[in-house]
Amino acid sequence: SLFRLKDLEVAELGDSDVHVKMLAAPINPADINMIQGNAPAASSLHIDSCGMLPVGCLGGFGAGSWGGEVWGTWRTQGVFPEEMLLKVPSDIPVLCAATLSVNPCTAYRMLADFETLAPGDSIIQNAANSGVGQAVIQIAKASGIKTINVVRDRPDLPKLVERLMALGADHVVTEEMLRKPEMKDIFKSIPKPRLALNCVGGKSTTDMLRHLQPKGTVVTYGGMAKQPVVVPVSAFIFRDLRLRGFWMTQWRKDHAQDQEGLASMMDAVCQLIRRGQLTAPACTEVPLQDYKAALEASMKPFTSSKQILLL
Repeated sequence: SLFRLKDLEVAELGDSDVHVKMLAAPINPADINMIQGNAPAASSLHIDSCGMLPVGCLGGFGAGSWGGEVWGTWRTQGVFPEEMLLKVPSDIPVLCAATLSVNPCTAYRMLADFETLAPGDSIIQNAANSGVGQAVIQIAKASGIKTINVVRDRPDLPKLVERLMALGADHVVTEEMLRKPEMKDIFKSIPKPRLALNCVGGKSTTDMLRHLQPKGTVVTYGGMAKQPVVVPVSAFIFRDLRLRGFWMTQWRKDHAQDQEGLASMMDAVCQLIRRGQLTAPACTEVPLQDYKAALEASMKPFTSSKQILLL
């Protein structure tokens, strides 16, 4: 009921502006958080310009697609300052490009920035079937890093396990299995993880960090359970675990002047896509006029498909 589709005038083009025709824009958990008022940018959000991270074709600039951390992307066209836009090679498929700058970039940064991982090392993550989780599995696989993937138990669990294994997951376990002695069997063939990626919070995180190596790092980038991260005192004292946080929007702000760093990340991610080592998450394409159904679907539990608005 917060939403309605409106016809707006396209803004005048300024000197450094670009007229963009939108092709596709994902509905990300971050968008929902903003709308519900659970994220910092929510205070300055105009409800009539929601959505971020689209892919569009440039008006008057020939081939090539652009995506970037831009507000107001659930629209058919718009005018944006050129420095806010990111050039995406035109040989990258539209769905990959539309989902490129949130999920794969978040996964890439978390794997690169907190622990120095080498081939043969392992990581553990919860919400492994999320868009970020699927990207983590594939980027880790391409780098020779083993993944232990935690998912919630569900009616179609075998199907989900099969899907994640096909993406390159080494192990898929349910949150309940984290507490079982059988977990020891996994560590007969791979080392204990040095890095845990947490998008859930609550019990899930506490159970996950029990399996980390001493001096390991837990990186929290979401809190789907809406519960705090609880760490036993012994984990700090006897195993010196580190707790860190990650927010892609903040990383972009911090690296706004670091064109080289941004370019090398986009390059690495695009290379993985070209080689078929990184695919878009499972997507459902929805015409813009059906946005209500898409928003409802994106908030359902056990969602394994990202809603993409076709513009």
